[in-house]
Amino acid sequence: MKKLFAILMLGLVLFIAACSQEGDTEDPEKDGATESGETETDTEDSAGDSEATGEKQNVTFWHSMGGAGQEALNAIVDSYNSSQDAVQVNAEYQGTYDEALTKFNSVAGTDSAPTMIQTFEIGTMSMINSGSIVPIQELIDADGYDMSGLEENIVNYYSLDGKFYSMPFNSSTPVMYYNKDAFEAAGLDPEAPPETFEEVEEASKAIVKSNPEMKGFALQAYGWLYEQLLANQGALLLNNDNGRTDTPTEIGWTEEEGKSIFEWVKHMVDDETFANYGTNGDNMMAGFLAGDVSMFLQSSASSRDVIDNAPFEVGIAFLPHPEAKDRAGVVIGGASLWMIDDKSEEEQKAAWDFMKYLQTPEIQAQWHVGTGYFAINPAAYDEQLVIDAHKEMPQLQVTVDQLQATKSSYATQGALMDMIPEGRKIMETALETVYNGGEVDDAYNTAVDQFNTAIEQANAARGE
Repeated sequence: MKKLFAILMLGLVLFIAACSQEGDTEDPEKDGATESGETETDTEDSAGDSEATGEKQNVTFWHSMGGAGQEALNAIVDSYNSSQDAVQVNAEYQGTYDEALTKFNSVAGTDSAPTMIQTFEIGTMSMINSGSIVPIQELIDADGYDMSGLEENIVNYYSLDGKFYSMPFNSSTPVMYYNKDAFEAAGLDPEAPPETFEEVEEASKAIVKSNPEMKGFALQAYGWLYEQLLANQGALLLNNDNGRTDTPTEIGWTEEEGKSIFEWVKHMVDDETFANYGTNGDNMMAGFLAGDVSMFLQSSASSRDVIDNAPFEVGIAFLPHPEAKDRAGVVIGGASLWMIDDKSEEEQKAAWDFMKYLQTPEIQAQWHVGTGYFAINPAAYDEQLVIDAHKEMPQLQVTVDQLQATKSSYATQGALMDMIPEGRKIMETALETVYNGGEVDDAYNTAVDQFNTAIEQANAARGE
């Protein structure tokens, strides 16, 4: 019966994942049609005719939101289009962030390029280096727009030398999900979840002792999560202040900081309390929902799906940290909105108006409750819609509390470099090696060598 339930839960989660993936992972590929059913050529023609006919100014918006995220985004786009008579935003799904960025690079500088595009946070330097964008700082200055009212720990990531290149939009951080029922059965306090690596290890032992069929903890082999566990120790991913004061030349963390994550997992592998799902986040979530593992780390943007689909009470806690280190906080994940160059002034102004609309408290409240992403504008948390949602699901408040408790530093601002996607793959391979019984020293040292080589090669490719 348990196996049947696990299969059913796995099917449910895979269905959810196929429809709606968090902005830090991949979304299912769709065709190139617009939401209105027009082809890209139709959209371009209508945009080109707008000035001559006096019709609405068309704005082409490429995004990577699937499933529930796309439904929420479409509702917001529709509300904006209905709210005024000057601008028509056409939202067009372009696949995953990687797929959308690849497509953009193939059409940049041509009439086929969109007015604005949603790109993941680690694509920041690639977009800046492309030479195909207009820094939104130019529009901020021209409009006298005040960014200081937006969430500090979100805008800190997207501010480089006091200049904004893109507008923050969908933002999330990792949290720890745990099974409150399993905690209670193991004699653990479900209202006092583990805060440190060591406490997670001890709780995992108690869970397995009380229920040998359940593992204690799971950590997806995901480079983003490794980066977050570094930052929560106050550690840098890259030197030169995470690439924020100069171009990075090597890794920024110490051996103690970087190796602590590998050793933490190795302890649980040796204790047989660790659930190995490799790089597959869908299987990990399915295992949690099926009662096969009691704790796991994942994006806060998954909170609604996890809470709504678990057959037990779900707890959400802050990201753990080594006992010897103080909690520093988390780095923003997700994506931001970029203005594309070579568009008319009217088209760019229209896109800018839409960007500002997205940041209003009412719209951010709608976005936060509908998706689980943070509100970029913290005034949204005072909206009745959010107050009611947090009362119904107090776990959502925990995700916000963790973000707002983060101490601003170069570590928690996050790293900037165009090789970070490659760096993530390197760390994922190293983590999997340890998960499968490999030695920590060998896996770690190999990863560091490969990471530094990737940095050197990226700099050489840019002639630096």
